Amino acid sequence: MDIPQQEMIVGRNAVMEALRSGRIPDTIYIAEGELHGSIGKLKALAHEKGVVVKTVSRKKLDALSPEVNHQGVVASCACADYATIEELLEVSRQKGTAPFLIVADEIADPHNLGAILRTAEAAGADGVIIPKRRSASLTAAVYKTSAGAASMVKVARVPNLAACIRRLKEEGIWIYGADMEGERFDRVDLRGAAAIVIGSEGRGLSRIVRESCDFLITLPMKGQINSLNASVAAGILMYEVVRQRL
Repeated sequence: MDIPQQEMIVGRNAVMEALRSGRIPDTIYIAEGELHGSIGKLKALAHEKGVVVKTVSRKKLDALSPEVNHQGVVASCACADYATIEELLEVSRQKGTAPFLIVADEIADPHNLGAILRTAEAAGADGVIIPKRRSASLTAAVYKTSAGAASMVKVARVPNLAACIRRLKEEGIWIYGADMEGERFDRVDLRGAAAIVIGSEGRGLSRIVRESCDFLITLPMKGQINSLNASVAAGILMYEVVRQRL
């Protein structure tokens, strides 16, 4: 399998030109304390284009662009194009099946996100939804972990998960959040239009997303550990949807 190298755009002018030309980066990294010159204009244009901007140390930028004068700015490009929510919904329409979506609520570890994408593709999910902030994105590490599924399953990146969930509900999709206080997963009917929401590695579902769910479902824990890895839990729940639909 050919693994795409994550393309980096290095330097203020190069990043600004990418934004102006419509070649939208995945994330722009700006060095801490970098406030002078064209930085203000760059940030404003990035905000207008909906691009995530992160403030990082110069050491981080040096690692992203070794032996290149980055001028305090480096942008990374995604390993695959992001889809829209409408494009995700169109998948089930074309298949003639009930929608089956995965929502990753602030999954920060690229290996976890990659594993979720791999299982989502294998289980026949219509797509995966991630937030723009506090989440891993479609990096080369995600592509590698997903075994290429990052370019096969549609991924939508949204600015507000709660608003996105409201949109899914308007489409008649039931929202099932994975949570320790939920009902046992195999006692819940998952055969209809469903979106499975998986919380972050550390704290699970965020409060507003948890409150937006129609149902909370849980996996029984028989050992001393009280939670599973996010991608493992996602895989079990995805295949419960598959099992019930079969």
